[in-house]
Amino acid sequence: MLKEFKEFAMKGNLIDIAVGFVMGAAFKEVVTAFTGGIVSPLIGLIFDSDFKALRYKLKEGVLNDAGEMAGEVYLEYGTFLTNVIDFIIVAFVMFMVVKGVNKMKKKEEPAPEAPAGPSQEDLLAEIRDLLKK
Repeated sequence: MLKEFKEFAMKGNLIDIAVGFVMGAAFKEVVTAFTGGIVSPLIGLIFDSDFKALRYKLKEGVLNDAGEMAGEVYLEYGTFLTNVIDFIIVAFVMFMVVKGVNKMKKKEEPAPEAPAGPSQEDLLAEIRDLLKK
């Protein structure tokens, strides 16, 4: 069983998937830094606020004994939009990678056509002639 597991784990496809997974996780960090450090501030400039801080208050809070607001509930749509932008960037890059890999693959040459033989009519005529004999 150990030998069989070793053969399974060392298959090329499984190792390729593992490498792709690790690279994808690292790429996500790059995209998150890009959207958090470049895209969000530019979009926040349009809204005149921090993009991740965009939120809608659903419930008012109450002032507690310490003088702080407690119990407020917010719909944080800025964080959601940032994650949507992250997804779009990752999806676009993956599309470009797959497109590039497909372009680099050799195009398969079409199989040669079968040699043209006698038509059905020719075969029937030959059978007819053989039967006449």
